[in-house]
Amino acid sequence: MSKSKANFDIAIQDSERLLEAYDTLNKDRVDNRDPEELKRAALIMALTAWEPYVEDRISEELEVQMRPLKGSPVEGFVSDTLQRDLKYFHTPNTHKTKQLFERFLHVDITKGWAIAGQDVKDTCSRLDGWIKKRGEAVHRSVTNKQESHLVSREDMRKCLSFFKSLVEATDKELALSLERKNNN
Repeated sequence: MSKSKANFDIAIQDSERLLEAYDTLNKDRVDNRDPEELKRAALIMALTAWEPYVEDRISEELEVQMRPLKGSPVEGFVSDTLQRDLKYFHTPNTHKTKQLFERFLHVDITKGWAIAGQDVKDTCSRLDGWIKKRGEAVHRSVTNKQESHLVSREDMRKCLSFFKSLVEATDKELALSLERKNNN
């Protein structure tokens, strides 16, 4: 397991704890109001765990690959370029994530994203859908309490499961891709 995945496993617990708080408050509510903002916060935190995972995973692997060049101008250039690119790497959707892995590690990370009975295209679509929902949760406050919720409790269960599976698949695909390259 990569250090990046271990950090993700810790970070995703924030979302899980928010959902536990949602369940507790929803069960014990006295004002007949669903604490919907906790589900939105859980969604935001799930994506907040995904983004640094992607950034850290690329950095972690690139550091390993650059070890023979440690201290050289080439290593400095590549490391500086990655750090500069990561400053502008926001909203890690399929396209941006794939592009970053291809640019720095020459790996199409999405090839291993057939998860939870979905093919790669469906997984990519689901990732982009969660990214879009996160944007709505961040930039749009719920002003009409009569409208349907942005995410249901079941949606959030699926969201957490999805990102855990996606991180697992990403780590696995990166290892397999690099192994294939090393054997050629």
